[in-house]
Amino acid sequence: MTTPVLFIHGLWLHASSWDAWQARFSEAGYETQAPGWPGDGETVEASRKDPDAIGDHGIDDVVDHFAAIIERLPEPPILVGHSFGGMIAQKLLGQDKARAAIAIDAAQIKGVLPLPLSALRSTLPVFKNPGNRHRAVSLTSEQFRFAFGNAVSAEESDELFDRWTIPAPGKPLFEAAAANFNPHSPAKVDTDNTSRGPLLLIASGKDHTVPEAVTKATLKQYRHSSAVTDLVTFPDRGHSLTIDSGWGEVADRCQAWLQEQSL
Repeated sequence: MTTPVLFIHGLWLHASSWDAWQARFSEAGYETQAPGWPGDGETVEASRKDPDAIGDHGIDDVVDHFAAIIERLPEPPILVGHSFGGMIAQKLLGQDKARAAIAIDAAQIKGVLPLPLSALRSTLPVFKNPGNRHRAVSLTSEQFRFAFGNAVSAEESDELFDRWTIPAPGKPLFEAAAANFNPHSPAKVDTDNTSRGPLLLIASGKDHTVPEAVTKATLKQYRHSSAVTDLVTFPDRGHSLTIDSGWGEVADRCQAWLQEQSL
């Protein structure tokens, strides 16, 4: 039986942005899926046409959505998540619902304190209006370039924006921002779990949305767990590293780590 791999996208990207990853992992013998979040359309265009379906879904909604998908699988999957998908992957791993997880430029979990100015600027399109907590918000190409495409050319950033971006619910960002003031925050991850499978955290040195300092602080949250928790950094990459022209290097490193874990 082949090992299932579940890819989880983050805010502002459609699930089909994992297409190339799915192909590469399938070639390596994994059984892959890349489901959308609750309310996402089947395609980028469909998602853009119905932002109301996407709005007002929070972190717990997304976790429950993917937990239900996992329950239908023949065995616990390997999770690969980007941005907020990386947070979701960590939560599910902490709940022992996965064999392993790879969290790429993962959104800030409860307990992580650094909040660099670039991260605030990246999320300003959501936070500038408190009403966006219950709405889906779209980025402009300029906002996308700062938040995702700052480490690639302007032309490539615009191509990625046109190809993959969809509206994103504001609620997860508001929940994550308030996490350290809420003892029951949905952004809380069971970082002390010692029985969970291995976790790989991936950081990007030029990421404006989830700066490297955030990922390093996330790693420290796992200090009380004896389970495998590794960190890999791509110094010259930004938040678009899963979809830009260098995605293959990241995917290959993920596969190499899985092989190191005998997965």
